Parts: sequence; structure tokens; C-alpha cells
Amino acid sequence: MDNLTIGAFAKSAGVNIETIRFYQRKGLLVEPHRPYGGIRRYGEVDVARVKFVKTAQRLGFSLDEVGQLLKLEDGTHCSEAAEIAGARLADVRARLADLVRMEAALSQLVNECDAHHGDVTCPLIATLHCRVP
Repeated sequence: MDNLTIGAFAKSAGVNIETIRFYQRKGLLVEPHRPYGGIRRYGEVDVARVKFVKTAQRLGFSLDEVGQLLKLEDGTHCSEAAEIAGARLADVRARLADLVRMEAALSQLVNECDAHHGDVTCPLIATLHCRVP
């Protein structure tokens, strides 16, 4: 597992080759030395790092934040990592509150549509023309 070509590495990490190269350009992944006349080889540590990046992205961390977390991964900077995660958590909570408001407004509009069968003016469309809920 420590002798992977970039193609095998990408497949093991569940990404494409361009993602590997992009992460290298962003400094999230080290580009291994290419032996003279040879090809670069990647290992299990590299696969784990890419999976960490993808997991962090799914949790809403930006690539800059992921980079910060990777710099803190030695375990001695847990409070700093918690601070980054706390900011992300606050953002997620704000988005959730927005989604709850959106769900309530849309639910009310759909219910109004259901209650006005046969009317010439659709309450949902009329409301969208007049105001933002």
C-alpha cells in the first residue's frame, strides 16, 4: 500500500487524479519526490490524509480551514482545533435556523395553494411577487 501510483492513490482515496494535484497545489498534500526517470509513489498515509480532507469538507470546513486543522493534527493544539470547529458549528447552526424559517414559509405557502383550488391567482406565486417571506 506504500507504493501507489497517482492513479491507484486517487482510486484508493475515492477521488480523481486532478483532486490529488489540486490538493498538492493548495498545500494540503505533499508531492513526493520523483526518482530520476521514475514516477512518484504514494502511501497509506497519503490516502488517509485525502480522506481526512474529504471528511472535513463534508462537515462544511473550507479548504483553508482544513489546512489549518492539518497543521494542528499533532494533538498538542486541541483548543485551537476546537476554536476552528466552533466557528464552523456556529455557521451550521445559523444555516439551520435559516432553513427552519424557509421550511415554515414554504410550508405555509404550499398549504395556502392547497386551500385555494380553482382560484385564478395562485397564493404562492402571488406572495412571491409581493414579498419575500
